[in-house]
Amino acid sequence: MSRVEEAKAALRRELRARLRAMPAEVLAAEAGRMMARLVGRPEWHAARRVMLFAPMPEEPDLWPLADRVLREGRLLALPRFDATRGEYHAADVTDLARDVIGGSFGIREPGPSCPVRPLNELDFVLVPGLGFDARGGRLGRGKGYYDRLLSSVQGTACGVAMDWQVRPAIPVEPRDRSVDCILTPSRWLVTARRTGDS
Repeated sequence: MSRVEEAKAALRRELRARLRAMPAEVLAAEAGRMMARLVGRPEWHAARRVMLFAPMPEEPDLWPLADRVLREGRLLALPRFDATRGEYHAADVTDLARDVIGGSFGIREPGPSCPVRPLNELDFVLVPGLGFDARGGRLGRGKGYYDRLLSSVQGTACGVAMDWQVRPAIPVEPRDRSVDCILTPSRWLVTARRTGDS
């Protein structure tokens, strides 16, 4: 294991433990603050093709946004795991009750009848992660699924995190993909990736 991989593993353990220790009511309140902040952003209003994610138990639950996207007549995509290729792709959802099923890893995802949406057609993608930094660095869960997904996204990739999950620096490797902005309960952070800082 390289030094970067060791640093990532240690930070994952720390952040997972802190997430698991968060009371459910605190997590729910913080998710509410995130959604209120996001729906006021011009980037959100301008996006016609949006990809959200179904949360794992210790992640902020922004699922109510899915219904909002559909009610506003926008295109909604969700990640669906392709076990044969070992990767996620986006699939369109038009009816949450009909189209969404229990999928891989116990996470809700589009059913097999939902058509695949090319990732480069998405305007705005919410991205889960264990940690982020101001340069756009992202610490995922270690499988590289979202790194591969983000490599084809041309729209805005927006990380979702508690304020304390935004760290001064995230250890990254060349294959890691960064995000353009980060949504937290108290702020909207435009990263160095988006601003073009070196």
